[in-house]
Amino acid sequence: MTTTIISGGLVITAADETRADVLVEDGKVAALASPGSAYARGWSADRTIDATGKYVIPGGVDAHTHFELPFGGTSSSDTFETGTRAAAWGGTTTVVDFAVQSRGRALREGLDAWHAKAEGKCAIDYAFHMILSDVNDGSLKEMDLLVGEGVTSFKLFMAYPGVFYSDDGQILRAMQRSAGNGGLIMMHAENGIAIDVLVEQALAAGRTDPRYHGEVRRALLEAEATHRAVQLARVAGSPLYVVHVSAEEAVAELVQARDKGLPVFGETCPQYLFLSTDNLAEPGFEGAKYVCSTPLRPREHQAALWRGLRSDDLQVVSTDHCPFCFSGQKELGRGDFSKIPNGLPGVENRMDLLHQAVVDGHISRRRWIEIACAAPARMFGLAPHKGTITPGADADIVVYDPHATQTISAETHHMNVDYSAYEGRRVTGQVETVLSRGEVVIDRRRFTGRAGHGRFVPRATCQYLN
Repeated sequence: MTTTIISGGLVITAADETRADVLVEDGKVAALASPGSAYARGWSADRTIDATGKYVIPGGVDAHTHFELPFGGTSSSDTFETGTRAAAWGGTTTVVDFAVQSRGRALREGLDAWHAKAEGKCAIDYAFHMILSDVNDGSLKEMDLLVGEGVTSFKLFMAYPGVFYSDDGQILRAMQRSAGNGGLIMMHAENGIAIDVLVEQALAAGRTDPRYHGEVRRALLEAEATHRAVQLARVAGSPLYVVHVSAEEAVAELVQARDKGLPVFGETCPQYLFLSTDNLAEPGFEGAKYVCSTPLRPREHQAALWRGLRSDDLQVVSTDHCPFCFSGQKELGRGDFSKIPNGLPGVENRMDLLHQAVVDGHISRRRWIEIACAAPARMFGLAPHKGTITPGADADIVVYDPHATQTISAETHHMNVDYSAYEGRRVTGQVETVLSRGEVVIDRRRFTGRAGHGRFVPRATCQYLN
């Protein structure tokens, strides 16, 4: 049994901030004690980590990643090995990725394929959501089985007709099933049928540059789909989690639902908080780097997103990490924005960008930990083992230097992608040391982890509903 003492730091959880020493035994948090009292209490350790002047925070939980995802004739460029290693560098110790059901195939086949991709490859712990691409009697029955195995959330798409799209009847049936089995429906809320009309019209008029990706995916069509998803969930009597909320109008739909006391939840991502349509409009083909769906919005939408995070109308910040290299992948859409693979890299940057939001006064330190660690753990059935520092929890712990400064750049990041969406951005704060279940995987800015350390984590049902 390996023991570690993390001494002298400010321990920050979603609930509290306290100066304490943390005792780690056999991969778990064993105890917290007042600073300097560890040895008086009889603690002994194989290793001591000095966190004086640093924060000691829970490892981040990124509940929305896409490693090795086939999309648009190519695949996202991070494997489970490279992606989880980059996540560790950024202070994230658990990811929830998306297994994909192929049309005409069983959920089990898709889940098994993703298990095969991930097993033995991950540097940190991982879990799966299930994407439903084909809602039918068979896949509805399989949902019950997957919930029993700890795959307790299911993503549906109102976008991407012919690929992932489900119509309202299919969505309602899946929601009804989740209302009975305790699963959580995650919704990509954009009116894909209407968007396809606008895409066709834009291309016919010669509007082919990346900026038009954002212009055709109207904020009103995100809001309309969000409203429709909420009403379908009300009919089904099921909870709803709306992914990657980007627009003020969509936030308003969530606020209205939550004001009625409905079990409706929302997630946003760093790209919507820190980037905008200005990036999509960068000259030449540079805007292709920023093509994602939902799309980047004009900067004026950011205030509503920050307000939603402060008011708990948005509960979670995930990355929707889905990287495609500019060279050879994003370039597939030269001359036709609709062929640009949708997605941005960001799994390594989330914790630092959100700490910058603390520095800038958008959120408090505890809210930082809430939206990046504790809330996603509770939302997706990973608590109390993940997302906090308390006796009995997994020793997923980050020693974070709040005073260090860094410049985000593709030259120094560890994601397997040839550009950074935040290139040249200076931020205050940096991950120094990371423990995953008590094992040091980042040691003072040096990777000491290994592929295969990360375990698959079966999840309970949503703990926001208990």
